Amino acid sequence: MLQRKDFWILLILFVFLPAQITAQELAFAPVAKPINHIVAVVNEDAITRHELDEAIKTAIGRMQQQGMQMPDQHTLEEQVLESIITKRIQIQHAQEVGLSVAETELDETINRIAVDNQLTLPEFHTVLENDGISYNKFREEIREEMIIARLKEREVNHQVNVTEGEVDNFLQTQKASAEGDDEYRLGHILVLVPENMNSDQIQQRAERAEMALTKLREGVEFPQVVAEFSDAADAKNGGIIEWRPISQMGPDFAQMLETLQPGDMTSIVQSPNGFHIFKLLGRRTQETPTVIIDQTHARHILIKINELISESDGKLKILALKERLGRGESFEEVARLYSEDASASSGGDLGWLSPGDTVPDFERVMNALLPGEISDPVRSQFGWHLIQVMERRTQDISLDRHRQSARQAIRTRKADVVIQDWLQQLRDQAYVEYRLDHEL
Repeated sequence: MLQRKDFWILLILFVFLPAQITAQELAFAPVAKPINHIVAVVNEDAITRHELDEAIKTAIGRMQQQGMQMPDQHTLEEQVLESIITKRIQIQHAQEVGLSVAETELDETINRIAVDNQLTLPEFHTVLENDGISYNKFREEIREEMIIARLKEREVNHQVNVTEGEVDNFLQTQKASAEGDDEYRLGHILVLVPENMNSDQIQQRAERAEMALTKLREGVEFPQVVAEFSDAADAKNGGIIEWRPISQMGPDFAQMLETLQPGDMTSIVQSPNGFHIFKLLGRRTQETPTVIIDQTHARHILIKINELISESDGKLKILALKERLGRGESFEEVARLYSEDASASSGGDLGWLSPGDTVPDFERVMNALLPGEISDPVRSQFGWHLIQVMERRTQDISLDRHRQSARQAIRTRKADVVIQDWLQQLRDQAYVEYRLDHEL
């Protein structure tokens, strides 16, 4: 029976040797390491040298753009390979649970990226080509990023809940703290300690954190120490945690960081995830201004486009519903009978909507309607809509926004822990074989 290693050798020879080679030549040819050999196996997927080299090239370009100090080649290879492995494990898990991204959603996202860069889609294609990036490869990378984002959000939604009591306690604590509204920009190093480690292994990880702290105190640049020691997701960005309210860091971290001045570093801080070192890069006051906005009370009818309903069938269906409304049928009743989202049970009522609560195509049409007016069919990423504006108002939402910010801070704090633990569990369950330093 073929061993796993023998299987991969034959696979590589089959893929990369010239088609005209004979069986006799193959039998007596020396076994040489192919240029595009396998550097790691993740479950049943292989990661090739070419794939790793391309990812390293991208990482170097990003670090140069950000002015980051480059780690040595060996460390960079290991970091980038680990990043590819983590991403591959998540994509495999997404396939197992049936997560995917529809082509129309992917098109919308890429269009938004082009618009955000003030480019038309053809201009965007040209920019990618000039940078040596294949549009198809870029498209697949965006698809994978969207899938991973949904996968993480799915995990957070399953495990993270924020109660009104937690929000009340948070606001009370923040009010009592002189630094409660400050935002911090931090350098971060994490030496991870998985749950299943014994005391000897934990001690080894603590010693590794001590080595990192010693190097920092000896004057080694923070990004270089991050590249060598940090297991955190932010390590690929030089260990930088961009501006974040201190309230999102957790009460223990917040109390410690409040005493730092820009440029100061903490000692080693232990948490359930492992051993942390922080460096304060900057601090600024986060203001909570009065927020007065225009809100719209609207309702809608949605016909979704999916595997069962084609684009043309969906449009015909929404046009037929528009005609029925034109003959005087109740919007509320038609929505209850035919709308294909959660608002159907309340007659399509979406409640009071603030700017940004809906997707741009929907919001643009809604804002142009008079109270009582019904729109023509509107296409969004979700399907075909009919929209009716019921009333409008100007509202001071300062308190609501303050509570929402508090809720988001609590959720972010909890989500950070959940995602770190979840990624470690996925990693522990996966079969990973490293071949970076081995000859085939």
